[in-house]
Amino acid sequence: MLKPLALTIALLPFAQTAAADDIQTTVLAGGCFWCIESDFEKVEGVSEVVSGYTGGTTVNPVYDTLKGSGHYEAVEITYDADTVSYDQLLYAFFRSVDPTDAGGQFCDRGDAYRTAIFVSNPAERAAAEAAKAAAQRDLGQRIVTPILDTATFYEAEAYHQDYYKGESRIVTRRGIKIQSEAYAFYRNACGRDQRVTELWGDAAPFASGH
Repeated sequence: MLKPLALTIALLPFAQTAAADDIQTTVLAGGCFWCIESDFEKVEGVSEVVSGYTGGTTVNPVYDTLKGSGHYEAVEITYDADTVSYDQLLYAFFRSVDPTDAGGQFCDRGDAYRTAIFVSNPAERAAAEAAKAAAQRDLGQRIVTPILDTATFYEAEAYHQDYYKGESRIVTRRGIKIQSEAYAFYRNACGRDQRVTELWGDAAPFASGH
């Protein structure tokens, strides 16, 4: 069982002071948006995580037409910066993905599954650059995650939202499964937690066993 990040986030560096009820949003791409949504909805201070598409050229993209669009699968995170800082979110983000992989994430290959941080102002860019440099020092490997200007964020189809906790019965290659069970099987089979643990060890905040 994944432990709530509320127990871990207080130990993360780079805490910053913010006014009470300082509601902010940020957009991150880390491979399958189901997984990023599942991870960051566990963080104390995060009120909403929405799966969607951003960074490409197609207007109103849909899942079936992502290939060649330039869009990333991404999430828009709404959070109270008085409870969890932008720096803390970035720290957790880098340690929840394989930022050395420019071709996708884990078993998901292709442009839509690349990692990226989308920033909306110079302060966010500076924070993202600092977080990237710190992660690269900690990992001891070159990080390829780009830091990009914020682009239009298109909310993904309804069936993608909160996919990881859905209780509908769906047809999979392994037969009819409860959606949440199918998600858990996919995440394990894709090797996400295994690879993140290999890279980051005990610093991986969301991987099984941490």
